[in-house]
Amino acid sequence: MSVDTDRDGRDLEAELANPAAGKFGIPVDAVCVGCGRTRVKRASLEEMDQHPRADPTALKASDCTSFKHVCYGCQSATWWNPVTVLIGLLESERDRGE
Repeated sequence: MSVDTDRDGRDLEAELANPAAGKFGIPVDAVCVGCGRTRVKRASLEEMDQHPRADPTALKASDCTSFKHVCYGCQSATWWNPVTVLIGLLESERDRGE
């Protein structure tokens, strides 16, 4: 997967930059259990039932549990299932010192 787009042509960097993605945590592509939308969200390691010092670049989405986040499609806080840990975006942020 490219750092900036996925196979469906979504601009993942733009989704991550959107305030709706959240301010803290690692970037993951996740599916809302309410409406089925897939969006880039940020979630902490703890929210996804991972050790706080785990290496996010070694995580697989299947290792992570669902986490609560706002869904603007559902207009509520709902559960999101991680589909992919967006390592490219995470490394890009690290390279920029964010």
